[in-house]
Amino acid sequence: MPTLYEWLKFGHVLLAIIAVGFNASYGIWIARAAKEPEHESHVLRTIKVLDDRFANPAYALLLVTGLLMVWEASIPLSTFWIATSLGIYGAAVLLGLAVYTPTLRRQIQVLEAEGSGSAEYRRLSSRGTVVGIALAVMVIVIVFLMVTKPTL
Repeated sequence: MPTLYEWLKFGHVLLAIIAVGFNASYGIWIARAAKEPEHESHVLRTIKVLDDRFANPAYALLLVTGLLMVWEASIPLSTFWIATSLGIYGAAVLLGLAVYTPTLRRQIQVLEAEGSGSAEYRRLSSRGTVVGIALAVMVIVIVFLMVTKPTL
């Protein structure tokens, strides 16, 4: 019978697959939409749904399951790979909530009001791409730390 820690770890890994997997698909969705502008609004709205209803809740539950595993295994939060991951996680949450989500929301509004050729839409699209890449790098670093558990 699996231990509580093993159940938490299973849930944690499953949530990571969902969160990271959905996020990794956004670039593909956006690249395809750029080739078919008549579908761009639908694609951006779909990304917003995936982000709001699946990826972001999975990231929140990742924090919960991760902290429960740390507690269950009696690992100090000050352990390098945990503390560093938590710091990056906090920064990613702030960047996502303060910049990425509002940018995506505004991008949808501008696309529907002005079209994909407008300067404002192109500016928002560029910002979304840059912030999306930054968030992806942050998540990759967290995954690396979680898998390798380096010590200093």
